[in-house]
Amino acid sequence: MVGDRPPRREQHRVEPMTDGDLRRQIREALEAITRGNFEDTAKNLLNVLGYESDRTLPEQTGEVGYFVDSNTKSGQLFLKNARSAYVLFQVTDTEIGVAGQGILPSETDFNDGNSKSFLFVAVEMETKDTYPRGVYAELAREINKRFPIPVVVLFKTNSNLLTLAFVYRRQHKLNRDRDVLGSVHLVREINIKNTHRAHLDILADLSLEIRLIWIGNNGKPHNFDGLLLAWLDALDTEELNRKFYRELFIWFEKAVKECRFPNDRARAIPGEEHIIRLITRLLFVWFIKEMGLVSNRLFEETEVEALLKNYNRVNGDSYYRAILQNLFFATLNAEIGQRRFSGQNYDDHRNPTLYRYKEEIADTKRFLELFAQTPFINGGLFDSLD
Repeated sequence: MVGDRPPRREQHRVEPMTDGDLRRQIREALEAITRGNFEDTAKNLLNVLGYESDRTLPEQTGEVGYFVDSNTKSGQLFLKNARSAYVLFQVTDTEIGVAGQGILPSETDFNDGNSKSFLFVAVEMETKDTYPRGVYAELAREINKRFPIPVVVLFKTNSNLLTLAFVYRRQHKLNRDRDVLGSVHLVREINIKNTHRAHLDILADLSLEIRLIWIGNNGKPHNFDGLLLAWLDALDTEELNRKFYRELFIWFEKAVKECRFPNDRARAIPGEEHIIRLITRLLFVWFIKEMGLVSNRLFEETEVEALLKNYNRVNGDSYYRAILQNLFFATLNAEIGQRRFSGQNYDDHRNPTLYRYKEEIADTKRFLELFAQTPFINGGLFDSLD
């Protein structure tokens, strides 16, 4: 321990937030990063998630060389790409244990030899707007080599993308005084200005309050060791996939009960088949959207509201008909040079590969611009079978 600690200041008990409140506060904390100093706004985001401590390093300059070995390849990569790096604070099992009772103590000493803790570090990148997953992983590992305790790293790029990196550590089998760095877990490139719901869900799940619930439900200790396991569970890719498909199946069952489809009596198709076909198409579209082959704007409500004349997210179906159907059948299933609006005549009437519902679109020029980057997919998935 470094020096004597002052007496703890008792703080008021914080009432648990609802999921909606927490996500709203996370969104606001992310947006604040675009306007303020990253060191301060990153601390604020972590505070919203429930992680607080006065254990920090005084008189930091943001010097990136403090965090890496300049003689290594990954150290050189860090020095080349990072503008600044700050230790935000250290959270020990003291804070975690007491926080489980709803009280956060105030500590002032920074203890660089305490292995029962997390360290939070903020790094501003300066050379690129986006980085591959491997670069974030390499830099996170390089920073973790510098400290004897697990380090959670927050990276921010020039384009306001935030990445959270956490490196799994385990005790060396032969030397109990050493740790071995394992896999790197990332929440990669969160859009700070327009955060996706999935990223909000992951960040909310990492909050101390929810991790403590996981610790209690799984019989883990209310200390650093329990929190380490809780973070690993929250960032486990297989668990995230299982959670996604559980939620998707719940949505599927609800949609089958509530949705109604016009059926040709001679060729009736079960509702389940309609829903499965829609889900398969949406999953594929989302995949190619992440590759930049479909415009993100088609999935942003503010853009859609301006694009459609009578958009109504609760009772309307114009988004499905004018956006999704035109994306499926007249864009992904039509060669680029043949894309056009239906002339609403006899020759065009039965051609499903032409854009329809022109009367519902407020800005047809903007509409065509948003679809222009999307390629032709000749695979049968977007054949008009409905």
